[in-house]
Amino acid sequence: MRWARGIRAGALALGLTSGAVAAGQGQTAAPPAAPSFSGSAQVLSVDVPVQVVRDGEPVRGLQAGDFQVWEGRRRLPVTGFEVLDLASTAAGRASTVPSAARRHFLLLFDLAFSEPRAIVRARRAAAGLLSGLHPTDLVAVATYSASKGPQLVLGFTSDRRQIESALGSLGLYDLTASSADPLRLVLQEVLGVDNAAAGSAPRVTRDPLSEVADPGILMRIEAITQSVEQADRTALKARVVTFSKSFADLARQMAVVEGRKYLVFLSEGFDASILQGTLDAEQQREITRQSLDGEGWRTNPEERYGLTEVANAVERMLEEFRRADCSIQAVNIGGVRAGADQGAPRLGGNESLLMMARGTGGELYESYNDLGVAMGQMLQRTSVTYVLAVQPERSGLEGDFHRLRVEMEKPVRGARLVHRPGYYLPKPYAEQDPIEKLLAAANQVMSGEETDAVATSVLAVPFRPSGGAPGAGGEKAYVPVVVEIGGETLLAGPQPAALPVEVYAYALDEGGAVHDFFTQTVVLDLAKAGAQVRKGGVKFFGHLDLLPGDYSLRVLVRNAANGLSGLKVAAVHVPAAGATAPLLLPPMVPEPPGDRWLTVREQLREGNPPSLPYPFLLRNQPFVPSLHPSLAAGREARLVVSGHGLGEPPWKGEATVIAPGGREIPAGPLEIVDRKAGADGAPDRAVATLRLPADLKPGEYTLRLSVSGAASELRFVVPAPSRGARG
Repeated sequence: MRWARGIRAGALALGLTSGAVAAGQGQTAAPPAAPSFSGSAQVLSVDVPVQVVRDGEPVRGLQAGDFQVWEGRRRLPVTGFEVLDLASTAAGRASTVPSAARRHFLLLFDLAFSEPRAIVRARRAAAGLLSGLHPTDLVAVATYSASKGPQLVLGFTSDRRQIESALGSLGLYDLTASSADPLRLVLQEVLGVDNAAAGSAPRVTRDPLSEVADPGILMRIEAITQSVEQADRTALKARVVTFSKSFADLARQMAVVEGRKYLVFLSEGFDASILQGTLDAEQQREITRQSLDGEGWRTNPEERYGLTEVANAVERMLEEFRRADCSIQAVNIGGVRAGADQGAPRLGGNESLLMMARGTGGELYESYNDLGVAMGQMLQRTSVTYVLAVQPERSGLEGDFHRLRVEMEKPVRGARLVHRPGYYLPKPYAEQDPIEKLLAAANQVMSGEETDAVATSVLAVPFRPSGGAPGAGGEKAYVPVVVEIGGETLLAGPQPAALPVEVYAYALDEGGAVHDFFTQTVVLDLAKAGAQVRKGGVKFFGHLDLLPGDYSLRVLVRNAANGLSGLKVAAVHVPAAGATAPLLLPPMVPEPPGDRWLTVREQLREGNPPSLPYPFLLRNQPFVPSLHPSLAAGREARLVVSGHGLGEPPWKGEATVIAPGGREIPAGPLEIVDRKAGADGAPDRAVATLRLPADLKPGEYTLRLSVSGAASELRFVVPAPSRGARG
């Protein structure tokens, strides 16, 4: 579900734990911006993923006009249409496919109704599923225990390294230990390849769960499992009711995740007789005999019919999954056995798992050591997804479930439609629980769909790896990142005196793997800094350490008081170490002196150097780069030009202005002075001046610079001439 113009209800993010930073750590400024007034209307837009299957195969080639979407008796117009066909989607596009068109698999290990040895083998079966997934698929890992309920180990991610690490973590250490990443997209031990934090969990270098006879591993799992084999019926009733309520909450949390959702439930199940009466054939015959002999009074009603209270709790749980458009793919891990370990499965467990799967449109898988093979048919028939965007009216009570019905304009013979059954109106941010906020935030980061409810801009400057680059180990590049947060949008509406602002930044490669990240909460004391923030905003300075390659930088900023957010995506290219080709870094315009911006630097994670050098220097003096520079037509502009391998002075360069629509306007030669050679991997820097064409009309432009055969670009704004200005 989304709001037009990026105003997303219920988005985003769990409160961060990386440390709060007090306002006023540093200040720069520019003349205050002229007041502006704007307004926007909220338009509710709902994404409806649809799959059309005939004879077990997806139906391809359908268009928006082939579908009808109904809410009650009202037909909703289809305002948007996308198709994701996994057979034709390249792996390199994985990180750019919108989340609403992707499949989401939550691998949930049941520690309450399963034996430790079965859990160990279930991990191996789940690993087999990864080989059958498409790069666009997102996977999360969680556990369930009677004492702690569902616990998220890893959020929905396309990073297979993280998934394998999460699966390998079962039994190694406390699964509920806090992660360095509040969105759970990155686990600590994966980061430990080059820069492991002190005290973090050890990196998994082998499959620790392959040795199922290892008593140390089994003891660790037994410490967090609660066997129900010896539980009496009263205790079993309480546990199943608790399980049902916990899973109903989980389903409601899953509802905030866009796209098709599958809960892969790895369990031995619980005794289904508590729901539907005894499953023992001998007892059933005895109950039948007593009934025929007129001695039905001898039969305990619970043995014959089960417990109505428990059955109702389970049914309410299944309804929540149906409403969340999440099917349960149940895997009886009691059947995942090998060698001489061929014990009988848990009594009634298969029936309870079958009931959960059928009740949500899923399937039951038994005796499969490789889920990739077992779920192959399901993966095939869900490989084509049509995403229909509709705009229903904002009517009805906020908490009501609005049912949707999708039909074919011209029915396809023998085809079956599977679609989102309905939606809830957006839940107010204050009413969301932490897991809902976490899942929504991670979902937005992985989708890469930009939003602007909080105006956000990003500048990333990759320094060429040199082995001695500041902050980087080995061949990694030091990549300073500047995040500019617009004060007007950040402070829109009532705000608390101490406003927490959350910043998340993740660098993903083309396959969707996370290579580095930083997160932080900045707490603004509005009594002291409110006026300054309203004038301009906040500039946050962080950094990433990245190997050579191409990345998609996702930066999410969220007002933690009201949930409004902004997401900006920037392409980052890190050149290879030792490359001889000249490299021109993005040109920068220093902010004018003043107090417009409140500046904050990142709080470094453990494992980083105690401090990092400030990377933005002009004549050896620090400056604050402007991410939206304002350059007047016909006036001289001063730029900071930096790069690697640009040759000996004097540098010569040319400038071109690119107008909206792509028209190129020559801007003449650059005058480059004050060149300073870089040391220890730092780039060479210089000051460049040029005079912009006098006939540029107010608006947004791109300035392209070319120096020593290398090129780079800068976006800028030509302001409208002020009253009384000449020429």
